[in-house]
Formats: sequence, structure tokens, C-alpha cells
Amino acid sequence: MIRGVRGAITVSENNEEQIVESTERLLREMIRLNNIVPEQVASVFISATNDLNACFPAKALRNIEGWKYVPVTCMQEIAVEGALEKCVRVMMHINTEAAQKDICHVYLEKAKILRPDLVDK
Repeated sequence: MIRGVRGAITVSENNEEQIVESTERLLREMIRLNNIVPEQVASVFISATNDLNACFPAKALRNIEGWKYVPVTCMQEIAVEGALEKCVRVMMHINTEAAQKDICHVYLEKAKILRPDLVDK
């Protein structure tokens, strides 16, 4: 069964090194909280706000052992009112028997949630 894990992190600077480091920290926290192993990951979708370079966050996956062949899509977000902070958002699809309600979503450094209706109550 494929489940979705969401996460987001704010980024203080618009430079490649800082964006990659922040994204890697977010991914590692998503992995830790959900006990994810590389073989469980079906795909990763990464989006960055308009003021960040969309191609940088995907480089963070190269630093995570076993993720070399994980399919990754990376794109720049369409501007949404009230959500234009520097932010990287991740949607990871994993093969797990855990119920969606038991999946831990990760929002670091006060990252805004674009779809509050999708947040677990």
C-alpha cells in the first residue's frame, strides 16, 4: 500500500548549499519519524517557492544512502497568496502497511502548509 508523507521547511537564504542542506535535514526527519528505508520509497515530489531555484532541493537526495535510484520530480510552485515565503515542500510516497493517519508529517522552521485541509486533525 502506498502512503503519502508530507513535509516542509523554510529556507533563510537563496543559495544552493543552504537549500540542499535544509532539504536534506527535512528528508532525514521525515525518514526518522516514519522509520522509512530506501526500498520503501516509491517516489519523491519536491516543490520550491518561486524565489528559490527549483532544481537545487533534489540534490539533497544524493546525500542519503540508498536513494540513488529513487524517482524524483522537482518543480517550482505557482504563487499562492500568503505562501510566498522561501520554502521547500516534499511529498514522499512510500510502500507501507501503516495507515495514513499513523504517518508523521514534518513541518520545520514554521513552514506554512499550503493545504490545511490535508493536515491530520
